[in-house]
Amino acid sequence: MNVLIAIDGSKEAKAALDTANRLLSAVDRHIDLLCVAPKPRQKGQNQSNKNGYERRVLGQIAQILAQARASLPSEGAVINLLPEIGSPSASIVNRAEDYDLTVIGSKDRTATGGMGLGPVASRVVEHAMGAVLVARELRSEEGVRVLVAVDGSTVSLHAVDTLRSLFDISSAEVCLMHVAETPWIEAGPEEDWVTYSEEDKERSEVGVMEKQLVRDGETAVEQARDVLRADRLSVTTRIDEGNPANEILSEAERGQYDLVVVGATGGRDLKHKMLGSVSAKIAWNAPCSVLIVREPE
Repeated sequence: MNVLIAIDGSKEAKAALDTANRLLSAVDRHIDLLCVAPKPRQKGQNQSNKNGYERRVLGQIAQILAQARASLPSEGAVINLLPEIGSPSASIVNRAEDYDLTVIGSKDRTATGGMGLGPVASRVVEHAMGAVLVARELRSEEGVRVLVAVDGSTVSLHAVDTLRSLFDISSAEVCLMHVAETPWIEAGPEEDWVTYSEEDKERSEVGVMEKQLVRDGETAVEQARDVLRADRLSVTTRIDEGNPANEILSEAERGQYDLVVVGATGGRDLKHKMLGSVSAKIAWNAPCSVLIVREPE
C-alpha cells in the first residue's frame, strides 16, 4: 500500500496524519510524507537572497517532516520524507496518480467561512487522479463508524473495494447507504403532486418511477454488501429518498460517523453525472473524514 500524506506543520495537517494512522491498514505500509513550501513571491530577488530563503525554508521543512515521522509507528512500515519548494497543490496533484491513496488535511470550517476545505485541499480533491482521503479529526478514541454511499455504478463498487483493501475496518461499524433521488416530474396539467392521494401517487408515472428507484437501490446495496461479505464485518444498510448529498450529510452528522466513502465519476457518463457534484459537496461539508474514490480507467 503506497500512501502519500501531505503535511505543512498546521494543526489540520497533524490531525490528518493522526487520523490516517488510525484508519489505514497497518499491513505493508509504504508512506511518503510530503511537505511543500511555496516559492518566494518577491520579484527581482537576487540569487543570494533566493538561496538564503531556500536554505531557511528547507530547514523548516526538515523539522516538520521529522516531527511527522516521529508520530508514526515505524514498525512494519517504510517511511520516506519528501521536502520540496514549489506549488503545494500542483506538487500533490502531480504525484497523486502514483499512489494508492493521497491524504490531505482540511481547514477548519469556522476559519473558512463555513466551508470545510482550504484552497490546496479543494484543488487536490478536484484534480487528483486517484483516491483522496480528506482526513479530519476523529470523533472518538475507540471504535470507527463508516458510512458508504452506494449507487450501483462501477465507481461506487470500486470505492467499497478501496475501503476494504486500504483501511482497517475489521472492527468498524459500516453502513451502506443508497439515496433514491426524488423525481420531480409534472403530475398533470391541472393537479399538483402534493394533492394526490397515496393510492393515486402509487399508480402514477412518478410513483412507479420511485418504486423502481428504490428497487435499484436495494440491488446496489446488495452488490456493495457482497464486496464486504468475506470480511465478516458489522454491516447495516439504509435506503432513503431525496437529495443525495443532503441526505448523506445529514446521516453523517446524525449517526456520528468517522468516515464517509463516496465515488466520483467526473461526469464521464450521463447516468451517474450527479455523483461528481455529490462527492464534492460532501468533501466540503462533511463533519468527518471523507474518502473520495475516482472512477478507474
